[in-house]
Amino acid sequence: MKIELQEVLKKYKSVCALDAVSLVIEPRQIVALLGANGAGKTTMLRCLAGIVAADEGQVLYDGEVFQRQRMDLRRRFLFLPDFPPIFEDWSPLQHFGMTLRLYGVDGAGLEDRVLDLLREFDLLPLADAPFVTLSRGQRYKSVLAAMLAVNPELWLLDEPFASGMDPHGLSAFKRRAREAAAAGRTIIYSTQILDAAERFSDRICVIHRGKVRAFTATKDLRKDMQADTTALEDIFMNLREEDHA
Repeated sequence: MKIELQEVLKKYKSVCALDAVSLVIEPRQIVALLGANGAGKTTMLRCLAGIVAADEGQVLYDGEVFQRQRMDLRRRFLFLPDFPPIFEDWSPLQHFGMTLRLYGVDGAGLEDRVLDLLREFDLLPLADAPFVTLSRGQRYKSVLAAMLAVNPELWLLDEPFASGMDPHGLSAFKRRAREAAAAGRTIIYSTQILDAAERFSDRICVIHRGKVRAFTATKDLRKDMQADTTALEDIFMNLREEDHA
């Protein structure tokens, strides 16, 4: 899925969370939204997901203008916030069922796919346990695995590397994301972790005070490992100097 943001503006009272952002993201890419707290990363994801409406500008999916009531377009993507909303007394298996029904996913092999995901994320022993008894990381893995069962064209994830997932869960997430991108999916996630962005993305979008300050291929940002700083560190140091100028 090709994503376009055209002059997207979003304000919260006097705070400009997104300042006339224009961006084109091609399919088959893993894109990291990188920035400090309050930079605008989550707001961009929420605008892309239709959770909030832009004050100005528009979002296009494969050339079609996205409107929040367009359920046909909304069924093509999934948004996973850093603290996913769940019913505390439900189990991971019940959440799977609800998610699959909402997205109209059915057909042969679905049960096997669900079982494979539960096994892959170490959730099979917890499949019938109430969410209230699970850790934050286990909850996140459950909702993530349900998203993978849907197999959306676009993944929108807020801070997956700070979700509380254990190393096995993070490894499974990265493996699945790479496979999905190779199959034509688009993955956009936010992070504040420079190393995570450099190691796990095809392109990096640096957001600062609501503006896109860099959008480039990750390979072009990598420097000699012997250097004192990376290109990303240089970018953030320059932004900090601008703020204090």
